Formats: sequence, C-alpha cells, structure tokens
Amino acid sequence: MTMLDDRTTAATWPAAYPQGYAVVDVETTGLARDDRIVSAAVYRLDAQGNVEDHWYTLVNPQRDPGPVWIHGLTSDVLEGAPLFPEIAAEFAARLDGRVLVAHNAMFDWQMIAREYARAESAAPVRQRLCTIALAKELSLPLPNHKLESLAAHFGVVQQRAHNALDDARVLAEAFRPSLHAAAERNVRLPLLECRPLTEWASSPAQPRIGHQGSYGGSASYRMNGWRPSRKRPACPYPNPGRYETDRPLKQGMRVAFSGDTSVDRELLEDRTVEAGLHVATSVSRLTSLLVTNDPDAHTSKTLKAKSFGTPVVDEAAYTQLLRDVAPADG
Repeated sequence: MTMLDDRTTAATWPAAYPQGYAVVDVETTGLARDDRIVSAAVYRLDAQGNVEDHWYTLVNPQRDPGPVWIHGLTSDVLEGAPLFPEIAAEFAARLDGRVLVAHNAMFDWQMIAREYARAESAAPVRQRLCTIALAKELSLPLPNHKLESLAAHFGVVQQRAHNALDDARVLAEAFRPSLHAAAERNVRLPLLECRPLTEWASSPAQPRIGHQGSYGGSASYRMNGWRPSRKRPACPYPNPGRYETDRPLKQGMRVAFSGDTSVDRELLEDRTVEAGLHVATSVSRLTSLLVTNDPDAHTSKTLKAKSFGTPVVDEAAYTQLLRDVAPADG
C-alpha cells in the first residue's frame, strides 16, 4: 500500500474529505441496548489522519461490569470511576466537529448515543465512518474484518486487545494509511449520518456496582436498564408478499435489516413494528424487503436477498416508505 508524501497530500487531497476525525473505542458491559460503557478512548486526528492528541477514561456503569474476561475491568476497578454524566462534556469536546471513526462504528455510536440519551443530552456527532466499510471500499486483502487483521495488514502491533486506549491507538494507526490510500485513489469515504437518540425512558435506579457476579454465557449478564427489554408481539397481519417498487409498503410485510444504520437500529425496528410490519431476523423466500445501506456487502442477508430476488432499499428510502404504510387487506 503506497502512502502519500506530504507534497502529494497537499496537492491532491480530496477537497470533499472531512477536516478532522475522532477515532473512538468503547468497552461495555455487553451488547444489548440496556448495557453500559465501562471505558472510552478518543484519538483526535487532523484531516490527513495525523494524531493530535488522545484521551481515555474509565466509566462507572452503575451495574455489574459484564464480561470481565474480555475487557478486564472488575467491579473494584470501576467502583471509583466517574459516572458517564461526569465525563460527558469532556467526551463531547473530543468529538465535536469531527467524524467519528470506529471499527464496527454502528455499535460504538449506538452505545455512545444511548449514554448521552440517559444523561438527557446528545453527542455532537453528525457523521461516522466504519473502518470495516472503508476496508471493503479499498478492497483490502484481509482474511476477515477483525481489528487484529486490519492492524496486521498495516504492520500495527496490538499490545492490549480489548483495552479501549490501545484499541483506539491501533485503529488510529491503521486508519491513517487507509485514509491516504483512499485519497490517492479518490475513493468515496463511506460516511454515514449520525442521528442523536432523542427517545428514551427512565428506568428504576440500579444499585451501584460493588460485587463481581458470575456469568454462565454470552447473554447472562443482561440486566434491566435504560430501556427494558421486551419481546415484540407477533405481527397480527398476514404477509401480503413482496414489496413492489413505486408502491407503498403494506401491513404484514416481512422486513429484514442488514448492516449499519443512521437511526438507532432498535428504534428503527420499533417504528417498523408500530407501522404493522414484521421484523424478520433472517432473509427467506417469504421476506418482503431487505433494508441495507451496503447492498454490495457479502453478508448472508444480502447474498440471500440477491439469490431470492428480494427487493432491497436503503435506509433513507425505507424511512420515507414508513410514513405511508397501506393497511392490510380486510
């Protein structure tokens, strides 16, 4: 991979590229919407991907720390850490005016957006860039899309995997040559809009962390939180079949989602259910529509949609369709 020298950068850098980036990594108590951030790191980069500074903090999640075997942060370590509202302003200052960059950016952004929603605030982020999506745009010859594979490709040495500060450092070092390769080839950066989460509900106060629990599986550390988990009721309408272009959605249609979304995924699925549609967790011959912002991704859902001839639309088109869903056949 050829990196640009300073003279080439100054002469040919795409004018449309962002003026600054915030490379972010957060470690969390789990993967669900009621999980919390336990540590966060930000590397601020200039327009060409050069490091300006970095910042790291622990965060008291006010609950059990979840998979300690992954992030290594125990209850004892986190008990004296600041609460998220206490670091929210500093975190926001690090993000302000920059594109948020993360590996699997949808996850990091959603966790951050939810924390700010709990604090009755919003992160000053307008766009994000997923380094997985950028690697695909560049057609990097990676065996998979893990951070360790991206790091190895660019010769970046990981020191402490799943430590937020080291993961952010590794990603910043791998992002710079990725950014330069994109600029050299004038590749469109896969920027995606970030919409702050404004809908949230208070939950009963959780006891502050103080003891280490035991866990039996990947889902066993879920607890009630900011937005209580619930099983969605079955769609009451029969499936009317596939979506047809230039016609409205109809209640009962089965809608599947794949990849990153601007709107919080859980919220988008809630809107789908409220409109009388069925959220499908997989794609089959019965799926009415697949919603994805990356139709060329080689995911199981997009590949099945293509093989079945399932219609595909992006998120922007889908949100427009949600505004006028036709009633089910009487």
